[in-house]
Parts: sequence; C-alpha cells; structure tokens
Amino acid sequence: MKVQVHSIHFDADSKLINFIQKKLDKLDTFYNRLVDSEVFLRLNNEGIENKTVEIKLRVPGNMLFATEKARSFEAAADLATDALRMQLEKFKTKIRNRE
Repeated sequence: MKVQVHSIHFDADSKLINFIQKKLDKLDTFYNRLVDSEVFLRLNNEGIENKTVEIKLRVPGNMLFATEKARSFEAAADLATDALRMQLEKFKTKIRNRE
C-alpha cells in the first residue's frame, strides 16, 4: 500500500516514517483491498499531549479517517491505527451484509 507522510512545520526522520509504514502495512491483514493512505503529523502548542497524527485511509468506494493526540508520534500512530482497524472491521461487516 502506498503511504504518503506529511510532517507539518518540522521534518520527520526516517525511523518515524518507517514505523508508521509498518503500522499501516499491518492493516492489510484485516482488509486486503486498501488503496492508499495519507498521514499528517502535527506539533501542537497544547499541554503535554502535543503531537497529533491524522490518517486518511482509502478503500474502494470509501475513505476512513482517524485523528489521535499523544505524547509521542509513535503512541499517536498506534492509537490511530487501532481506530482504523476497528473501522475496517465494521466496513467489512457492512460489505458482507450487502452481499
């Protein structure tokens, strides 16, 4: 799956990008027809949990979206991919019920 990572107002290192890529590649085990994804990394000026990860995941005929905040980008990416995993499972159930 093609993953585009956009780091806003800073430069993300390759270790972080590879971590996010691996997390998103694991979503293929839940639904193998994933088209692509876009990841936005932001630094906020709000308290301790100041790192935001937004992930747009395109599947045929739909787009899934998750936003999470945490102390680190890795933790926020974990939470966002977990949210997307649950959305994928619901999406698959909905598709199966239509058939």
